[in-house]
Amino acid sequence: MDEAVVRSLGRVDYEPTWQAMQAFTAQRTPDTPDEIWLLEHPPVFTQGQAGKPEHLIGATDIPVVPIDRGGQITYHGPGQAVAYLLVDLRRRGYGIRELVSRMEQAVIDLLAAQGVTASRMAGAPGVYVDGAKIAALGLRVKQGCTYHGLALNVDMDLSPFALINPCGYAGMRVTQCRDLGLAGTSQEVGHMLGQHLQDTIYS
Repeated sequence: MDEAVVRSLGRVDYEPTWQAMQAFTAQRTPDTPDEIWLLEHPPVFTQGQAGKPEHLIGATDIPVVPIDRGGQITYHGPGQAVAYLLVDLRRRGYGIRELVSRMEQAVIDLLAAQGVTASRMAGAPGVYVDGAKIAALGLRVKQGCTYHGLALNVDMDLSPFALINPCGYAGMRVTQCRDLGLAGTSQEVGHMLGQHLQDTIYS
C-alpha cells in the first residue's frame, strides 16, 4: 500500500468529522488502507489537549471545541484547505516527528511550486512565510495510527485569528495564499495539497 485513499468531503461540520476520524482509527485493521480527507469547515476554534483557555483573547460567537490533538488553539473556517491524515505509522516505518516534517514539507513544496518561499520555525510546528503562519498542524496517535492533520490558509477571512494566540503564540501573524498573490480556491489548493502529501508521506 504505497498511497492513501484520498476523499474530498467538501464543507463539513467539525465535530461529526472529528468523530468519524476517531471511529475510522478505532476500527481499522493492519490491512486498512490509509486515507487523506480533504475538506473545509464552517467557522470553529479547536483547542488542543494541552490548550490553555487564556489563548482565546477575544469574545466571540464562534464555537470553541476542546479536542484530542496536540497543540493549542487554532481557527478553521471557509476558504481554508484542511487535510486529515489517517496514517498507519507502523507500516510507514517512521515516527510522528518524521510525519510532521513530511507534512510541513508538502506545504513548503506546494508553495515553492507557486513561487513562494516558505519555511519551518524551530519549536513551532507549522509552515511560515516571512514569519507569518500560513499552515497549522496537529495530530493524535492511537495504537500507531494518526488522525487530525493540517490546515492551509487559502482565501479566507483571517480576522478570527485576531481573537486567539494562534497555536499559543501571542502576536503571531497569519497569512494566506491569496495575500501572497496565489490564485485558486480552497478546493483547488486542497487537491494540490493532497498530491503533495502523497508524494512526501509515501516516498
